[in-house]
Amino acid sequence: MARPSKLRVAVSDPAQWLSERERAQMLAPKLRALADETRLSLILLIAQRPRTVKELQEATGLSQTLVSHHLAPLREQNLVEAIPKGRSNQYVMCCQTLAEPLRMFASLAAMDPETVAACLHTEADQPSTAQGA
Repeated sequence: MARPSKLRVAVSDPAQWLSERERAQMLAPKLRALADETRLSLILLIAQRPRTVKELQEATGLSQTLVSHHLAPLREQNLVEAIPKGRSNQYVMCCQTLAEPLRMFASLAAMDPETVAACLHTEADQPSTAQGA
């Protein structure tokens, strides 16, 4: 009996086949799901490591109902996934490649205004001065 071969799927860069507007339209619902302070707290906790609803409750002080309510939009936007584990679900990031950018983005909140300004204005952004002009 022949063994089935594995199907390989190549993921292409959306920039090659979507316009900026189309990508923005696809991204907006995901950003809306993250825009809520409670949901952002939950996903940052999940970005650290997989968590159960009970662990999220303990970390945030929210009720089980409220944690579940806020996890729903994150699941709907495929930002987190519920994986059955025993009698409960463990929530994990949709992909680990999203966890690091989220943590880095969240670190902006701890930056003072001078640090933020320095990030926005690098030497490459400065107009070059012509010598001898």
